[in-house]
Amino acid sequence: MLAEFLKDYLPIIVFLLVALVLSVAFVAVNYLASPKNPDPEKLSAYECGFEPFNDSRMEFDVRFYLVAILFIIFDLEIAFLFPWAISLGKIGILGFTSMMIFLFILTIGFIYEWKKGALDWE
Repeated sequence: MLAEFLKDYLPIIVFLLVALVLSVAFVAVNYLASPKNPDPEKLSAYECGFEPFNDSRMEFDVRFYLVAILFIIFDLEIAFLFPWAISLGKIGILGFTSMMIFLFILTIGFIYEWKKGALDWE
């Protein structure tokens, strides 16, 4: 029984052990070899455009959120286009029409972003 188990699952166990050893080794080498002196530029805020620990009532630029909406638009488009393209032969004209409506709505969102100036960065 044990020989049959090892015959079937030994390659998977070896693969998992090699992956675990390599993962731990890469993290350890990165920890040991990386510089430990971060400068203020590296520690500065870069995602939202303003310092996160200032007054919460300060003004902020809405363009950061418009770019996030733009990312969501294209992310959703790609996430739905791949399965649709694979199964297009099976879903027929109804699937084609519904995807064209979906793409039309995404295009309207993209035009809205463009008109708001999210693509014009100063």
